[in-house]
Amino acid sequence: MPRLKLGPIPDDKPIKVTLELPASLHRDLAAYAEVLARETGQPAADRIRLSAPMLARFIATDRAFTKAQ
Repeated sequence: MPRLKLGPIPDDKPIKVTLELPASLHRDLAAYAEVLARETGQPAADRIRLSAPMLARFIATDRAFTKAQ
């Protein structure tokens, strides 16, 4: 099975943000959290806590964004 793009979720000081997600994306986040928990051996991360590392990973790997900066 291929490895997920995310690893263990770091425990960092959060900034509160309100975000509306489509129900289908929320279900996908829940499923991703379960797969990540199995892969890392950690308890399943809160679905919302997955958003920050996913966004960070997306931004870090977006070549057009890096170029534009």
